[in-house]
Amino acid sequence: MQTESHSKITKDISIEDLIIQKPSSIKYLMDKGIRCLVCGEPIWGTLESAAKEKGFDDKEIQIIVNELNSA
Repeated sequence: MQTESHSKITKDISIEDLIIQKPSSIKYLMDKGIRCLVCGEPIWGTLESAAKEKGFDDKEIQIIVNELNSA
């Protein structure tokens, strides 16, 4: 069984790396309205670009990063 890594997450992490490093982030991002998977395939790009695509500003993105790191 894989365990989640405890490396620091930043807004510049790729969605692919984020879900590999922290699989629980999929549900968290989906709950925020940030799609990180489509038909089972990861969306390419960074956490920041995916969040901005959904209208999150820099302050809100930092909150997301902080929450992902503390989860």
